Amino acid sequence: MKRLGLATELAIAAVLSLLMIATRGTHWATIDALPSASWAVFFVAGVFLRPAAFFALFFALASAIDFALLGAGRISDWCVSPAYWALLPAYGALWSAGRLYARAHRDRAASLLPLGLCLIGGASLAYLCSGGGFYFFSGRYPDPTLAGFLPRVAHYLPSSLGTLALYVGFAAIAHVALRAARGDALGVGT
Repeated sequence: MKRLGLATELAIAAVLSLLMIATRGTHWATIDALPSASWAVFFVAGVFLRPAAFFALFFALASAIDFALLGAGRISDWCVSPAYWALLPAYGALWSAGRLYARAHRDRAASLLPLGLCLIGGASLAYLCSGGGFYFFSGRYPDPTLAGFLPRVAHYLPSSLGTLALYVGFAAIAHVALRAARGDALGVGT
């Protein structure tokens, strides 16, 4: 598939950055806050933004937001531990799943199957890295075991996958709408 132009990539990066800024620091939907779109930002960036520098940019943005919120007292230090850096491979899994989907994407409904598989695979790997990293290496859980971790996967992964799918679904709808409005193929970055 054709690569997007620089202006389009920068516009997508700006929208994804604003989405991350608006939602990061909240993990559950409330009356005044949307759930964090961070996982979706990395996946969608992987789909549309080819240069790996965008991955570094989004990781730096996520970290800057976290530490700014921590410094401002808006989030607790519960999640900030040596395990914080497990987010790097977690977000890398989502970015890579997005890149994989970009190669599999075709302008047909049949692309929904590889999209779903990439979402499930990317989210599963991301949760194993982030949730597993936190559980086993944060020091917050005395004597962590695999038996203690597995119920956490069953509890947290479905909601994380649901939030990811919701945001990616909105991104897919926006992609189709923009493409129809432009009357040409926006394509997906390869």
